[in-house]
Amino acid sequence: MAIATGIARQFRPLRPALIAALALVLFAPAAVALDTQAPAQMPQAAAQAAAQPQATTTLTMSASAVGDPGLIRHGLQWRVFAATPDAGAREVAESPEANPTFNLPAGDYVVHAALGLASGSKRIRIDGTPLTEQVSINAGGLMVNAAIGDVPIPSAKISLTVYIPAPGNSEDKLVTSSLKAGELLLLPEGTYHIVSNYGDTNSIMRADIAVKVGKVVTATMMHRAATVTLKLVHKTGGEAVADTGWTILTPGGDVIREAIGAFPSVTLAEGNYIAIARHDGRVYQGEFEVRSGIDHDVEVTAKDTPAAVAQ
Repeated sequence: MAIATGIARQFRPLRPALIAALALVLFAPAAVALDTQAPAQMPQAAAQAAAQPQATTTLTMSASAVGDPGLIRHGLQWRVFAATPDAGAREVAESPEANPTFNLPAGDYVVHAALGLASGSKRIRIDGTPLTEQVSINAGGLMVNAAIGDVPIPSAKISLTVYIPAPGNSEDKLVTSSLKAGELLLLPEGTYHIVSNYGDTNSIMRADIAVKVGKVVTATMMHRAATVTLKLVHKTGGEAVADTGWTILTPGGDVIREAIGAFPSVTLAEGNYIAIARHDGRVYQGEFEVRSGIDHDVEVTAKDTPAAVAQ
C-alpha cells in the first residue's frame, strides 16, 4: 500500500502533461480536416457566383449638331466609358452606327460621339430602366459650291480639299480631300483653308473660311476657266486625226497636261497656251487662248507650217 501511494505521488506532476498530449492526438486530425476542406469549398462558391449573368439595360443613342435638330445619319464614332472612380475611364463599348444600342450594367457612364474633328459627350446613369438619349455635337457647318460666273459647276467636275491652316502654311493639316460640292461638313469652330480644283489641271481657287458653332456657312468658289477640245486636222474644220499625242504648255514652257487621243478635252484656267501634237513621227504646234466660261475646240493643222485655230 505504501509502495502504491508513492508511485501515485511520483506520476501526479505528469498528469496535466499527459492529458494535453492525449487531447492533441485525439482532436488534431479533426482540426486539420476542417482547415483542409474550407479552402476547397471557397473557389467553387466564387466560381458559381461569377457564372451568374450580370443584369444589363439597353441604352440607345443618337446625335445632332448644335443648332440643328436633324439627326446625324453617318460618319459617327461612339465610345462608352465607365465613370466609376475605380474604373479609370475604362472604355466598355463602341460603335460606328448612327443610332447604336448598348447593353450596360447599372452604373454611371460617359458616352462620347465623334464626327471627324467635331465631338460631344454626355454623362448617363443606368439604373435598370431602358434609356434613349441624344448627344449634341459641338460644331458648325460648312457647305462649298463652285461656279463660273452665274453658272454652277457640276459636283462631279469639282474636287474640294479642306485644311486647317497654320502661320506660314495654309495647308498645315488635312481635314478631308473628299468633300463634294453642296455637301454639309460639320467642323469645330475655327478657320479653314479651302482648295477648289475644277477639272484636273490648273483651274484652282483658294479661300479661308471661318466656321462658327451652330451656324452653317455656305461658300461659292468662283473659277475663271473653260474646257477646250483638242484636234489635229489636215485642214481647218476637217476630221480629227486618231492616235495623236498632246502636250499643253504655258508660254513660259511649263507642262500643264499631256493626253492621247483624237479629241481629248481639257479644262484650263483662263490664259494663253501652246498645244503640241505628235503623230507619225512628226510634231505640230499651235497657240490658243482660254476665256472663262467659253468652251471651244482647238484645231492644230497638220502641215509644214504649224498653226492653231480656235472655234
